[in-house]
Amino acid sequence: MAPAAMTFASSLSDAQPVSYWLDDPAKPGALPALTGDEHCDLLVVGGGYSGLWTALLAKERDPGRNVVLIEGREVGWAASGRNGGFCAASLTHGLGNGLARWPGDMAKLEELGGRNLDAIEAAVATYSIDCDFERTGEIDVATEPHQAEELREMYEEATQLGFTGLELLDQDAVRAEVNSPTFLGGLWDRRGVAMLHPAKLAWGLKQACLDLGVRIYENTSGQQLAASGPGMAVRTPYGRVFARQVALGTNVFPSLVKRVRAYTVPVYDYALMTEPLSPEQLAAIGWKRRQGLGDSANQFHYFRITADHRILWGGYDAIYPYGGRVSAEMDHRPETYLKLAGHFFRCFPQLEGLRFSHAWGGAIDTCSRFSAFFGTAHGGKVAYAAGYTGLGVGATRFGADVMLDLLSGQPTERTELEMVRSKPLPFPPEPVAWAGIGLTKWALARADANGGRRNVWLKAMDRLGLGFDS
Repeated sequence: MAPAAMTFASSLSDAQPVSYWLDDPAKPGALPALTGDEHCDLLVVGGGYSGLWTALLAKERDPGRNVVLIEGREVGWAASGRNGGFCAASLTHGLGNGLARWPGDMAKLEELGGRNLDAIEAAVATYSIDCDFERTGEIDVATEPHQAEELREMYEEATQLGFTGLELLDQDAVRAEVNSPTFLGGLWDRRGVAMLHPAKLAWGLKQACLDLGVRIYENTSGQQLAASGPGMAVRTPYGRVFARQVALGTNVFPSLVKRVRAYTVPVYDYALMTEPLSPEQLAAIGWKRRQGLGDSANQFHYFRITADHRILWGGYDAIYPYGGRVSAEMDHRPETYLKLAGHFFRCFPQLEGLRFSHAWGGAIDTCSRFSAFFGTAHGGKVAYAAGYTGLGVGATRFGADVMLDLLSGQPTERTELEMVRSKPLPFPPEPVAWAGIGLTKWALARADANGGRRNVWLKAMDRLGLGFDS
């Protein structure tokens, strides 16, 4: 191992192989599993953000509605407790992706996304959810000249279309916010992103649901979905739930509606968390306004500073397992941790000697259009939302509203959106999916190394509305 790699490796020697967010002595205990049969108006399957928001909003819409939520393990244990804590207003994985796919609806999508983030902030206050919510915004940073030009073009396009809240930063301005020698410019979305503690948000939503009368069963997986009289039945390990309607928030895990499964693949993402920075280390990097950051490469990093002055550093590697298998064995990848550590110290050389306290990974439900899709099954008695592609911290609340709208059978401003009425292209079967994703990743890395120039393969994927993102 080269000396530099040995230095990076030593920074990982004490890293615990668990999500920093979940490694909390205040973590709530699991509720009992369902044993026997249950009956309800609405059954929510999945105890991540998607399911929690659905249960909460269902009770807010109709306090008398009888709601049950089942979770296969513990609330928030998967993506909702392992992500970076970026809670974005965007429902479309960024303005560029939305404009490319739904230009006619983009103004409404931006409005709905802003209202959705405002509603999340209001819910955090209403239900006294202590999740370190900070409306700091996010800066997309350029680390290559072509990225700075792309950010300028995006700023100009957004301004011409009337979108506000963005500030273009030159090299000096972005380094005045966060000091890295690699930063050449930035685009700051001042109000469109909040930083938060993701696991505490999930736990707070769980308590809010309980307080409103939702019955939650943990360690209770939904194993089979079938019609039962005028409603539906879901089999669990020790019983069944009979419900008039069902909302599926299972995301990366195989949907109980089998035809939905081809629309998503699991992509594994990894992150590191540093030990707390000293006052001298904090002064060396600035970062006083605590924005979230992400670089502008195809294979990008996301990073943010926590309430206790640690830095989370994640992204870059996006690992697709052959066959789309979700497995705990994939949750840790030392070669990726070592790569991420090297990238971290390249970005912040002034933090040499800092160590990482936690290193972890997990699967993201990824679809070909990078933003959620929605639908119903069993004659409108079942609704689903999936495919958030790493943007679920905020967008799942919107998805919960869409599922409840669809179950109501009444058109709303949400159900009229082309984004809601359409589906992404499904992924092909193996081995085509493996080969196509691998080739796309290679092409994206080549584009990053060649001034952003996209080759024939990427241009073909763009025309088809397909792609791949870390």
